[in-house]
Amino acid sequence: MTNPASAAPAPAPQPGAPQASGPLAGVKVLDLSRVLAGPFCTQMLGDLGAEIIKIERPGKGDDTRAWGPPFLTGRDGHPTRESAYYLSINRNKRSLAVDITRPEGQALIRRLAREADILVENFKVGGLAKYGLDYAALKDDCPGLIYCSITGFGQTGPYAHRAGYDYLAQGMGGMMSLTGAPDGDPVKVGNANADQMTGLYAAVAILAALHHRTATGQGQHIDANLLDSQIAWLTYQAQNWLVSGVTPQRHGNAHPNIVPYDTFPAADGHLILAVGNDGQFRRFCEVAGHPELADDPRFVTNADRVHNRAALTALLRPLIATRPRDAWLADLEAVGVPSGPVNTIPDVFADPHVQARRMTFAMPHPDSDAPLTLIANPVRLSETPPTYRQPPPTVGRDSADILDELGLSADEQAALRAAGVVG
Repeated sequence: MTNPASAAPAPAPQPGAPQASGPLAGVKVLDLSRVLAGPFCTQMLGDLGAEIIKIERPGKGDDTRAWGPPFLTGRDGHPTRESAYYLSINRNKRSLAVDITRPEGQALIRRLAREADILVENFKVGGLAKYGLDYAALKDDCPGLIYCSITGFGQTGPYAHRAGYDYLAQGMGGMMSLTGAPDGDPVKVGNANADQMTGLYAAVAILAALHHRTATGQGQHIDANLLDSQIAWLTYQAQNWLVSGVTPQRHGNAHPNIVPYDTFPAADGHLILAVGNDGQFRRFCEVAGHPELADDPRFVTNADRVHNRAALTALLRPLIATRPRDAWLADLEAVGVPSGPVNTIPDVFADPHVQARRMTFAMPHPDSDAPLTLIANPVRLSETPPTYRQPPPTVGRDSADILDELGLSADEQAALRAAGVVG
C-alpha cells in the first residue's frame, strides 16, 4: 500500500549502491539491538553513511516486524512480514540472521566485532555476558571497539536488572506527570519519546567516542538508558522545581512559564497561539480588536500574564471562537505573532512547507510493486547530507554476502545453515 505522502518524494539512491557516502562512510556498526531505541540510533548512523550489519534471530527476526497492522503490501497483494513500525527505523542496514545462543553463532559475532568500529546492543544488563559477547569479554580482543549498551535503567543502581520500556520511563521519569489536562489522568506522550531520545543521545555519545578514538586509538563502553534520557529531557520543567521547590503541574496544552501559549478553539477548528514576548502580545490584542488588553495591569508583562493565567484564558477563549481558524492564522502571520494549526498526520504531509522540505522520500522495496515511502532524516548537512541506500531488510537478506566477506567458504556456510545457526 502506498502512502499519500509519496506525492512529493525526495530522490533516493537505488538500494545496493556499491559504496556509501556521508561523514560516516567507512565506519562499520554491528547492531545487536532490536525494537526501537537501538534501531533508531543505528538508522541515524546509517543515514550518515555508516555500514550497519543488523543481527537478527533466524526466522522471526526483530520483534517489531510483527508489530502491526499495518504491514507493507507485497507483490501478491497480501501483507508481508514487514510492519510499518519496523520499516520506520531500519533502512540503510543489512540483515544477518544468526543464533547467538549457539557457540558457532557467538564465534561469528566475535569475528564481526573484530572488524567493527561500533557495537550497539539493548539486552538486559548482563544478558550478553552468558554468550561471551559483553564489553568485558570483547574489549581486550577489540581495543578500539566503541560498545554502546542501551537499557531501561542503566548498568548500575537498584533498578539496573529490570526490563525497561518507554511507557515506564515516561511515568518514572516524570514526563507523564506533566502531560494531560490539569484535572485529568496523567498521559504519556503519543510517540515513544523516551526510546527515541535515548537513541539520539546514544548516537551523540557514539560520535563523541569516535572522535576520542581518532585521537587516542581507544574504544570505550557507553551506558545509555531510557530513564536517564527521559529525566534529561525534562529540562526547564525539572529546573523550575530545582530552583523554586514547587512541583510542576499538568497544564494541558498550556505552557508553565509563558502565557498565552496554548491551543484555542476557533469557529471551525483548533489553533495554537504561541505568544513569546510582550510585543507579540500587544500585536495579538490589536488583531483581536481589543488593544486595551495589552495595557490591562493584569496582562502587561509575561510574568503578569502567568500570574493571571485563568483570567486571561477566560477572556481569550470566547474571543478566538468568534472567527474561523485560517482567518486568525493569516492575520497573526501578517503581524509576526507565532501561531499555527493543530494538524493531523495527513495534514502534516500535505503541508506545502513540509513538501518543500522533502520530509518524505521513496525507494524500491524488493517485496512490493509500489515504491516504499519513508520519513526523511531531518539533519541537513551542506557537504555530506544523509543518503538512503538500502530499504529495510527482510530477515537474513544479506547473510550470504556478509559471511562471504568474513571469508567463510560455501561448505562452511552450508553447514551453519543446516545446523540452524544461520538463517
